[in-house]
Amino acid sequence: MASRLSYSCMVLTIAVLLIFSSLPCHAQLSSNFYDNTCPNALSTIRSAIDAAVSNEQRMAASLIRLHFHDCFVQGCDGSVLLADTASFTGERTARNNANSIRGFEVIDDAKAQVESICPGIVSCADVLAVAARDASVAVGGPSWTVNLGRRDSTTASLSLANSDLPAFTDSLDRLISLFGNKGLNARDMVALSGAHTIGQARCLTFRGRIYNNTSDIDPDFANTRRSQCPNTGGDGNLAPLDLVTPNTFDNNYYSNLIARRGLLQSDQVLFSGGSTDSIVNEYSTDSSSFSSDFASAMVKMGNIDPLTGSQGEIRRVCTAVN
Repeated sequence: MASRLSYSCMVLTIAVLLIFSSLPCHAQLSSNFYDNTCPNALSTIRSAIDAAVSNEQRMAASLIRLHFHDCFVQGCDGSVLLADTASFTGERTARNNANSIRGFEVIDDAKAQVESICPGIVSCADVLAVAARDASVAVGGPSWTVNLGRRDSTTASLSLANSDLPAFTDSLDRLISLFGNKGLNARDMVALSGAHTIGQARCLTFRGRIYNNTSDIDPDFANTRRSQCPNTGGDGNLAPLDLVTPNTFDNNYYSNLIARRGLLQSDQVLFSGGSTDSIVNEYSTDSSSFSSDFASAMVKMGNIDPLTGSQGEIRRVCTAVN
């Protein structure tokens, strides 16, 4: 009897092991992933990003946004970096990317520098994730520990970019839903939106708000913005998302919303009598709370569906698959 029981337990154990061995292996990201294989990777990326932001302050916002637009489509896999070819359509021409996302050449340069010291080791997805953190620090924003070990996709999805990326006209409910689909809650969404404390937007994205809105916009602010954004034409004219401190990462963005001076409609809906008003109020008076929550949300966002282990590849150049 004992031998039969022992045999049954052994068969069950083998069966369980076989089941688990057939499941895909998802290695965990870790902050020390390159400590042995490329110990100077992070300092090399930081130097490249510091130089780029020093050359153009706007680049800090562009790099944070580039990482965000990567993670929201297929996960943080570097798919946004892939360029179109005759036989391949990437994500750059999606409606919320076209003539808008930028910073590709900065990531290309950082990757090239890393490749020169550690060829074939560090992924483009990780370079972009680290670049976003370093860009924040370069303009006085928070820092955070970047988990590493992502691998690069061999595909991109224009259709997912069109459906999954937030638009400048989205309602609060729509934004909460889009972020929720990525495992990010409303507080994460409001914190991440605070990246609009830096950077600029095109006239095309806020024209409707400054000309056709009379209920939730400060009239003087609207008049100021109209001076550089005509009712027709000038689609590419730029305006700072934060008129007061456009190149400093601070919590002034939330004070702007309370004063009805959010440049984009998708910004102002965060403070419009809805469920996120209290979070905006909190961040406007507590910069430490905002900084801490922004850093935590960036880590959380950076963990969205990464490729790990043997999935994907390590691209030699970020714009094309190997």
